[in-house]
Amino acid sequence: MEKNVYRAKPQNVQKGSRPGALLMLFCVLLFSFAAVNLFWPKRTASELENRRLASLPTLTVKSLLSGQWGTAFGTWMQDQVAGRDGLLWLESAVNAACLQKAEEGGILLGKDGWMFTKQFDPNAATNLDRNLSALCGFAERWPGKVTFLLAPSAAVTYPEELPLAAPMTDENAALDDIFAQARAAGAQVVDLRGAYTAYRDEYLYYRTDHHWTTQGAWRAYEQFCAMHGLTPFDITAAERRDVPEFYGTHYSATRRWNVRPDVITWYPLPNEMTVYRVNGEADFTPDHSGPLVDESKFAARDKYAAFLGGNNGYTEIEGDGEGSILVIKDSYANCFIPFLTANYARIGVVDFRGYAYGPDSLMETGGYDEALVLYNYQTFIADGDAVNLARPTTIK
Repeated sequence: MEKNVYRAKPQNVQKGSRPGALLMLFCVLLFSFAAVNLFWPKRTASELENRRLASLPTLTVKSLLSGQWGTAFGTWMQDQVAGRDGLLWLESAVNAACLQKAEEGGILLGKDGWMFTKQFDPNAATNLDRNLSALCGFAERWPGKVTFLLAPSAAVTYPEELPLAAPMTDENAALDDIFAQARAAGAQVVDLRGAYTAYRDEYLYYRTDHHWTTQGAWRAYEQFCAMHGLTPFDITAAERRDVPEFYGTHYSATRRWNVRPDVITWYPLPNEMTVYRVNGEADFTPDHSGPLVDESKFAARDKYAAFLGGNNGYTEIEGDGEGSILVIKDSYANCFIPFLTANYARIGVVDFRGYAYGPDSLMETGGYDEALVLYNYQTFIADGDAVNLARPTTIK
């Protein structure tokens, strides 16, 4: 009996030591990870997510007591965690393999590697009415001089690639109504749906990005030329350059683990552009000049920003054709506009994100013969700057 008791004591001690050993191991791992995070290089931006990362918040008594500092510090810790890119990739892989998620970061995960912008915005109707009214007013003020090109979403051309029961609005019905109102106001409308259906086997949209491809832009430009009796730029006779390994905005939102990168195509043209610093309404100072495509940006993640050097408030481009045109646009137009150099002698480019004034003063002081309003559907129904089309000129 005593022998059995004697043998039981070491067993009890061994069993009791396990929780302590596990707790010690957990503490070691926790403090090791904290130490790694402390000395891990801090970043200001994430190329993978295509966004700026949080910086260490300044500690003040007011921010501490209000809880703002704690919230900001938590965000900073999440953004600066060691191995963040790998963790995001792992999360995406688990979501796809185990949870079979059809949506990530507001992006719908379609078939065959397609990604689509989710079209469900409770404020879309209000934004659309406001922007469409501004467009119609602009067309009415410049009768016979305004062309409206609204690029449809990739989902309109490739609906079969959408995930099942995707929460999408009826874009075709919305486009019918938008175009009808624009025509009634006197705008010439470029409706791409028929042409895109005919050429749907071509590379019209990026799978990992919300933009159309250069080929998609050229097909839109081809339709614009047909409407205006212009001879299109011949891409078959031009030098073509391809930039591989393009991961766009949809990829940045989803970090889809098995994504196929896209390819950006561009055509080197001798034409120059001048980007202006905006001082006021129709008041500019030349900032810098250069080629239509900034090749240095192809080395960054946001390769699409190479076209026109990104979204500038006001730009002028020297063309090889005749007459002049003012293009009022979102970023879809950036790879479209270089083709216009074959048809116009001067091209003005306005992006309301950098030009908070109406376009009428530019039409007047710039002496533009016509205007092209070029947006994609997703931007037009949500953009807060397109209302600048309705701003009357203040220049007398």
